[in-house]
Amino acid sequence: MAENRSDERKNSTRVPDSASGLDAIAAAARRAGKGPPPVHLWNPPHCGDIGLRIAGDGTWYYQNSPIGRKSLVQLFASVLRKDDDEHVLVTPVEKISIAVDDAPFLAVEMQRTGNGENQVLAFRTNVDDWVEAGPEHEIRFDHGPAQGLKPYIRVRGQLWALVSRPLFYDLVEAGETRNSDAGEVFGVASNGAFFVMARAGEIDL
Repeated sequence: MAENRSDERKNSTRVPDSASGLDAIAAAARRAGKGPPPVHLWNPPHCGDIGLRIAGDGTWYYQNSPIGRKSLVQLFASVLRKDDDEHVLVTPVEKISIAVDDAPFLAVEMQRTGNGENQVLAFRTNVDDWVEAGPEHEIRFDHGPAQGLKPYIRVRGQLWALVSRPLFYDLVEAGETRNSDAGEVFGVASNGAFFVMARAGEIDL
């Protein structure tokens, strides 16, 4: 009987009530105060899945309903982390799975200053974080199944933002051709780093 009661207690902590789990994450994120919470330092027990998902367009869903409050989305985004192949929301006391259809963030605005080696590209995400592309925030270009190249920028850790399609055209406009060991390549520079899109003349828009 004691073992059964122990198993029941363990199971009750693995999958919390969905509403209380969501409230607990929000409360813990608020207690973290200003600045990004140190989610990389937290190692709480995994508490299961409560129906959170980030769609390909950056919309957050809770049990198939969109989360309309941007402030709440920003709060949850502040405690988002990627562990191996899984995205999770993390607090000091619990970790909740969250499904991500593509990238957890969407880059919706780009600011370009300077040119050539002095060019700097800054991106604003859909949760209003600003990231400057460079050695610590690289841009990568993946081949999408239907829409050609898909650019992403690293936001923090293993969290990436998909660069929206209109901004991709801005990236191409800011790009240049350079020589490399593999021949001429086309890419874009920012903060002293150069990110290759494709071989020169092979840009698929």
